[in-house]
Amino acid sequence: MIFLYFFCGLYFLGMLFILIYSLAQGHLLFHFLKARKSSKSFLSKKTEAWPKVTVQLPVYNELYVVERLIDAAAKLNYPKELLEIQLLDDSTDQTVELIREKIKQHPEINFQYIHRVDRKGFKAGALREGLKKASGEFIAIFDADFVPDPDFILKTIPFFSSEKIGMIQTRWTHINRDYSLLTRLQAFALDAHFFIEQMGRNHQGAFINFNGTGGIWRKTCILDAGNWHDDTLTEDLDLSYRAQRKGWEFVYRPEIESPAELPPIMSAIKSQQFRWTKGGAECAVKHAGAVSKENLSFRVKFHSFAHLFNSTIFIAVLLTSLSSIGVWWAGEKGLIPEFLVRLSGIFLVGFVLIAGVYLVSYFYGKRSFVQSALGVIWQLPLFLSVSMGLALHNAQAVWEGLSGKKSPFIRTPKFNLESGKVKLAGNRYLLHRMPITTWFEGLLAVAFWGMVWLAFSRENFLFLPFHAMLAFGYSLVFITSFKSYGLGR
Repeated sequence: MIFLYFFCGLYFLGMLFILIYSLAQGHLLFHFLKARKSSKSFLSKKTEAWPKVTVQLPVYNELYVVERLIDAAAKLNYPKELLEIQLLDDSTDQTVELIREKIKQHPEINFQYIHRVDRKGFKAGALREGLKKASGEFIAIFDADFVPDPDFILKTIPFFSSEKIGMIQTRWTHINRDYSLLTRLQAFALDAHFFIEQMGRNHQGAFINFNGTGGIWRKTCILDAGNWHDDTLTEDLDLSYRAQRKGWEFVYRPEIESPAELPPIMSAIKSQQFRWTKGGAECAVKHAGAVSKENLSFRVKFHSFAHLFNSTIFIAVLLTSLSSIGVWWAGEKGLIPEFLVRLSGIFLVGFVLIAGVYLVSYFYGKRSFVQSALGVIWQLPLFLSVSMGLALHNAQAVWEGLSGKKSPFIRTPKFNLESGKVKLAGNRYLLHRMPITTWFEGLLAVAFWGMVWLAFSRENFLFLPFHAMLAFGYSLVFITSFKSYGLGR
């Protein structure tokens, strides 16, 4: 019976965590809807004297996208005498020569090339090094896979209408959204973050985060908050919390778009997800205690904790999914009262709330209601399935972050496939070493397909939707991972 109580306890604790997380998401959805109706504007004055701006472009071995990045940066509409563009290059391959030759094609632009031989601090170290030489009052940052809007600076600078505003974040859009099923699902997820979460937090004055790119900082804000730190894998989230804890205000503007490329294969997606989830957990360890002691409202603290620990949802999903097998078996054998098993269904409201967040964001981002309805019918359940299928991989990242295990900054491979100039299999930055967790994902797929079969054979359908989604999600993650790690061999 001890094992029975153990599995039931894990299941109910996991579902309780998911429910609390979903309530936080539901509250953000409420404020997102209020923000849409609000006429509040952060603009209080017109920009009469334009300030000097430094654009930082951190780069590391980006043969396929660096030329596109440089060309886009050179097209920025801003007085040339007030603009400097830093190429923060840590490359160890031909990207170095490619950059040097490319910037020669734009002699009218003030390019500042900074090449580091030692990658100390990774991206944070590069940004810190560039800041020492930056002459701009404001610092815009774009990763290598972005294509900056020519009017980005003209659109964002006017929102620095108060000396207290330290950062303006814009909304990511996706230049290869329709490339594949995986890019569609990533866009589905990111749109919810950039519409519901960022708008919902910003509207109620809760902490938001700089997303690492597609944003612009007041230089004094960065310095006052302690500059870029490299002790976490998400230097952007870390600096965001340090700055807001010191009283700096952030502004999120969803109408200003920053186009970017999405990873088209599962190995690249996993690399990015691992860094984001582990870095988020590291920031939770670093900031949660300090936030709890700050003189902040309960609402701000609640959403800060939900924000910092949001990646922990993957541990909850993993434990809940595994323990649900024991709960199903116990219910089938009559070892626990049937009403308790059915009572667990109450917790499913959490999944309904989470689905609602993604549903609203999807419809908000589309113009045609009919097109949205047709798309969401298959994308929502598929997205939820794949998210659950990534639970094992991301739970490992979160656990490493919470437990303090350190790992190097592994950047996400870029592809530029939409240009038609390069092929997927020929990408030299592809990861070929398949982690052991991928094989466990395959085993979990088999296990949950077994639970689907048992549901029909025993006519016990209580967990069927949950187990079917897990089976499909782990299957898709395993198959696409297996294929992507084998590319180019």
